[in-house]
Amino acid sequence: MPKVQPIPNAPSAGRGRRGRSVRVTTALAEINVVPLVDVMLVLLIIFMVAAPMMTQGMQVNLPKAQRAVNVPAKPIYVTVPASFATDRRVQIGNDTISVDALEERVRQALMDSTEKSLFVRGDGDVAWKHIVYVFDRLKAAGIEKVGVVTAPAGTKK
Repeated sequence: MPKVQPIPNAPSAGRGRRGRSVRVTTALAEINVVPLVDVMLVLLIIFMVAAPMMTQGMQVNLPKAQRAVNVPAKPIYVTVPASFATDRRVQIGNDTISVDALEERVRQALMDSTEKSLFVRGDGDVAWKHIVYVFDRLKAAGIEKVGVVTAPAGTKK
């Protein structure tokens, strides 16, 4: 809103229409946020329209059964101990085997399973390159998904 301020020491009479007795100033401290809100609303609408298109997968209507029972899937764990760097041995379930036999044992364990995934537990002292080596061996065995098991934050060893 413009503000009218009188000019000090200026004669107010006798100057006619163009007298310079008052000065009009504008306050620049006010920011016009209407264009900002307009842009934000347009971006919101764009993201609301685009978000459903980012989901992957295919929509399928699954058949329903009255007596269906959930099949409990027993996860398979491959454990890489801290001694892996020296003895090159891993553990599948409760069996300790050489890393060279890992591919065959994993194939045998997942032969009847339709889900080709398992979980890798690595000791905190194992170098990352050894974990990646085990991942590589699992991928060579035909594993499609490899999950990494971690402890929640705040838990003790």
